[in-house]
Amino acid sequence: MDEETIAPLFDRPLIPVANDDDAAATAAAVLPRIAANGGDPVFVHVIEKAGGAPDKASVEQREELAEAMFDHIREESDDAGVEVETTLRYGTDVAATIIDTAHDIGATCITFTPRGGKRWWDLFSGDTRESLVTESDLPVVVLPDADKEVDA
Repeated sequence: MDEETIAPLFDRPLIPVANDDDAAATAAAVLPRIAANGGDPVFVHVIEKAGGAPDKASVEQREELAEAMFDHIREESDDAGVEVETTLRYGTDVAATIIDTAHDIGATCITFTPRGGKRWWDLFSGDTRESLVTESDLPVVVLPDADKEVDA
């Protein structure tokens, strides 16, 4: 992708993060691209509600973990010179909540990095990856992990 194509995609990207490790890896991959293009990113974490079944952890515990994750993202964004927004959402369908959030904020794309192959996808319940790719009417951009070297 050339820079002219990347710039509009990263004007207002929505960046879902699943956990602390994912947030660190995703921030490392996306923030330099956003900084280079002057984008206005929004990071989102979805607290999955069990839809009537008992939740895995209390909502308060999961909110505290999300805030710690957002603190880490804010530190990384300060280092990259990018101002970020964060939002915490709740839903029984993680992919639908991410897509709805993208529309709510006027996102130009949804972007993330895969973490550890299929294991990363399993952090989301159900078929979140497939749903994001097949159900989103916005571009979905999957970036390589910033820690992995690309063979030239």
